[in-house]
Amino acid sequence: MKQFLEIGKLINTHGIKGEMKLEMWCDDIEYLKQFKTLYLDCSGADSLKFISARPQKNHAIVKFSEITSIDMAEKLKNSVVYCNRDDAEIDEDANYIQDLIGCLVVHAESNAEYGAVFDVVNYGASDILDVVNDKKHSYIPVIPDIVKEIDTENEMIRIIPMKGLFDEN
Repeated sequence: MKQFLEIGKLINTHGIKGEMKLEMWCDDIEYLKQFKTLYLDCSGADSLKFISARPQKNHAIVKFSEITSIDMAEKLKNSVVYCNRDDAEIDEDANYIQDLIGCLVVHAESNAEYGAVFDVVNYGASDILDVVNDKKHSYIPVIPDIVKEIDTENEMIRIIPMKGLFDEN
Protein backbone atom coordinates (compact mmCIF):
# COMPACT_ATOMS: atom_id res chain seq x y z
CA MET A 1 0.00 0.00 0.00
CA LYS A 2 1.17 3.46 -0.82
CA GLN A 3 1.96 5.61 2.22
CA PHE A 4 1.37 8.95 0.47
CA LEU A 5 -1.90 9.35 -1.39
CA GLU A 6 -2.91 11.89 -4.03
CA ILE A 7 -5.60 14.23 -2.73
CA GLY A 8 -5.70 16.87 -5.44
CA LYS A 9 -3.99 19.19 -7.85
CA LEU A 10 -3.10 22.85 -7.35
CA ILE A 11 -4.66 24.30 -10.49
CA ASN A 12 -4.32 28.03 -10.01
CA THR A 13 -3.40 30.90 -7.74
CA HIS A 14 -6.07 32.74 -5.76
CA GLY A 15 -5.46 36.34 -4.78
CA ILE A 16 -2.05 37.86 -4.10
CA LYS A 17 -1.20 36.38 -0.67
CA GLY A 18 -0.31 32.86 -1.79
CA GLU A 19 -3.65 31.10 -1.61
CA MET A 20 -4.25 28.45 -4.26
CA LYS A 21 -7.18 26.72 -5.89
CA LEU A 22 -7.11 22.95 -5.34
CA GLU A 23 -8.96 20.49 -7.56
CA MET A 24 -9.94 17.96 -4.89
CA TRP A 25 -9.53 14.25 -5.60
CA CYS A 26 -10.61 13.33 -2.08
CA ASP A 27 -14.16 12.95 -0.78
CA ASP A 28 -14.75 16.43 0.59
CA ILE A 29 -13.26 19.47 2.25
CA GLU A 30 -13.79 18.06 5.75
CA TYR A 31 -11.44 15.18 4.89
CA LEU A 32 -8.90 17.72 3.66
CA LYS A 33 -9.14 19.88 6.80
CA GLN A 34 -7.86 17.09 9.07
CA PHE A 35 -4.28 17.51 7.82
CA LYS A 36 -1.55 19.70 9.29
CA THR A 37 1.00 18.78 6.62
CA LEU A 38 0.61 18.05 2.92
CA TYR A 39 3.28 16.95 0.45
CA LEU A 40 4.38 17.81 -3.08
CA ASP A 41 5.79 14.37 -3.83
CA CYS A 42 4.74 10.75 -3.36
CA SER A 43 7.60 10.01 -0.95
CA GLY A 44 6.84 12.69 1.63
CA ALA A 45 10.17 14.48 1.15
CA ASP A 46 8.76 17.89 0.11
CA SER A 47 6.26 19.02 2.76
CA LEU A 48 4.13 22.11 3.25
CA LYS A 49 2.46 23.23 6.49
CA PHE A 50 -1.26 23.24 5.72
CA ILE A 51 -3.09 26.19 7.31
CA SER A 52 -6.61 26.30 5.89
CA ALA A 53 -9.11 25.21 3.26
CA ARG A 54 -12.46 26.65 2.30
CA PRO A 55 -14.88 25.54 -0.40
CA GLN A 56 -15.27 27.33 -3.71
CA LYS A 57 -17.70 25.59 -6.09
CA ASN A 58 -16.18 22.13 -6.79
CA HIS A 59 -12.73 23.15 -5.54
CA ALA A 60 -11.02 24.28 -2.37
CA ILE A 61 -9.06 27.45 -1.70
CA VAL A 62 -6.03 26.35 0.32
CA LYS A 63 -3.31 28.15 2.23
CA PHE A 64 0.17 26.93 3.22
CA SER A 65 2.41 28.77 5.70
CA GLU A 66 5.42 28.64 3.35
CA ILE A 67 3.55 30.23 0.41
CA THR A 68 3.06 33.94 1.11
CA SER A 69 2.87 35.56 -2.33
CA ILE A 70 1.31 35.06 -5.73
CA ASP A 71 4.81 34.58 -7.20
CA MET A 72 5.50 31.68 -4.82
CA ALA A 73 2.07 30.19 -5.53
CA GLU A 74 2.60 30.50 -9.28
CA LYS A 75 5.56 28.08 -9.03
CA LEU A 76 3.30 25.39 -7.55
CA LYS A 77 0.62 25.54 -10.24
CA ASN A 78 -0.22 22.08 -11.63
CA SER A 79 1.47 20.33 -8.70
CA VAL A 80 -0.18 17.22 -7.31
CA VAL A 81 -0.67 17.32 -3.53
CA TYR A 82 -0.34 14.23 -1.33
CA CYS A 83 -1.32 13.30 2.21
CA ASN A 84 0.22 10.77 4.56
CA ARG A 85 -2.33 8.00 5.13
CA ASP A 86 -1.26 7.80 8.79
CA ASP A 87 -2.47 11.39 9.31
CA ALA A 88 -5.99 10.63 8.09
CA GLU A 89 -9.01 9.18 9.79
CA ILE A 90 -11.48 7.37 7.56
CA ASP A 91 -14.57 5.34 8.36
CA GLU A 92 -13.93 1.73 9.25
CA ASP A 93 -15.78 0.47 6.15
CA ALA A 94 -14.19 3.04 3.80
CA ASN A 95 -11.30 2.33 1.43
CA TYR A 96 -8.89 4.45 -0.52
CA ILE A 97 -9.30 4.15 -4.28
CA GLN A 98 -5.55 3.65 -4.56
CA ASP A 99 -5.86 0.52 -2.39
CA LEU A 100 -8.63 -0.92 -4.58
CA ILE A 101 -6.68 -0.60 -7.83
CA GLY A 102 -5.04 -3.91 -8.63
CA CYS A 103 -7.31 -5.97 -6.36
CA LEU A 104 -8.44 -9.27 -7.84
CA VAL A 105 -12.23 -9.55 -8.20
CA VAL A 106 -13.58 -13.05 -7.55
CA HIS A 107 -16.95 -14.75 -7.13
CA ALA A 108 -17.71 -14.92 -3.39
CA GLU A 109 -18.84 -18.56 -3.56
CA SER A 110 -16.97 -20.23 -6.43
CA ASN A 111 -13.77 -18.11 -6.38
CA ALA A 112 -14.05 -17.72 -10.18
CA GLU A 113 -11.84 -14.81 -11.22
CA TYR A 114 -13.31 -11.84 -13.09
CA GLY A 115 -10.18 -9.72 -13.42
CA ALA A 116 -8.41 -6.93 -11.55
CA VAL A 117 -9.59 -3.45 -10.62
CA PHE A 118 -8.16 -1.00 -13.14
CA ASP A 119 -9.92 2.13 -11.87
CA VAL A 120 -12.76 3.34 -9.66
CA VAL A 121 -15.22 5.89 -11.05
CA ASN A 122 -18.29 7.57 -9.64
CA TYR A 123 -21.10 9.11 -11.64
CA GLY A 124 -23.31 9.87 -8.65
CA ALA A 125 -25.17 6.78 -7.46
CA SER A 126 -22.23 4.73 -6.19
CA ASP A 127 -18.60 3.96 -6.85
CA ILE A 128 -18.09 1.70 -9.85
CA LEU A 129 -15.18 -0.74 -10.17
CA ASP A 130 -13.65 -0.81 -13.66
CA VAL A 131 -12.47 -4.43 -13.80
CA VAL A 132 -10.18 -5.58 -16.62
CA ASN A 133 -9.79 -9.16 -17.82
CA ASP A 134 -7.91 -9.79 -21.09
CA LYS A 135 -8.35 -6.12 -22.13
CA LYS A 136 -12.13 -6.38 -21.65
CA HIS A 137 -13.59 -3.89 -19.19
CA SER A 138 -16.52 -4.76 -16.93
CA TYR A 139 -18.15 -2.26 -14.61
CA ILE A 140 -19.29 -3.37 -11.17
CA PRO A 141 -21.32 -1.06 -8.93
CA VAL A 142 -20.06 -1.05 -5.36
CA ILE A 143 -23.37 -1.83 -3.70
CA PRO A 144 -24.14 -4.36 -0.93
CA ASP A 145 -26.21 -6.57 -3.27
CA ILE A 146 -23.09 -7.24 -5.38
CA VAL A 147 -19.90 -6.49 -3.41
CA LYS A 148 -19.77 -8.84 -0.45
CA GLU A 149 -16.24 -8.23 0.84
CA ILE A 150 -13.40 -5.83 0.17
CA ASP A 151 -10.09 -7.08 1.58
CA THR A 152 -7.41 -4.58 0.57
CA GLU A 153 -4.79 -6.30 2.76
CA ASN A 154 -5.03 -9.43 0.61
CA GLU A 155 -5.92 -7.44 -2.54
CA MET A 156 -9.19 -9.32 -3.01
CA ILE A 157 -12.77 -8.21 -3.67
CA ARG A 158 -15.48 -10.85 -3.39
CA ILE A 159 -18.71 -10.33 -5.31
CA ILE A 160 -21.97 -12.04 -6.22
CA PRO A 161 -22.60 -10.66 -9.73
CA MET A 162 -26.12 -9.76 -10.76
CA LYS A 163 -27.53 -11.42 -13.85
CA GLY A 164 -26.06 -10.02 -17.04
CA LEU A 165 -22.99 -8.41 -15.44
CA PHE A 166 -20.53 -10.81 -17.04
CA ASP A 167 -22.82 -12.83 -19.33
CA GLU A 168 -21.90 -12.53 -23.00
CA ASN A 169 -25.42 -13.30 -24.29
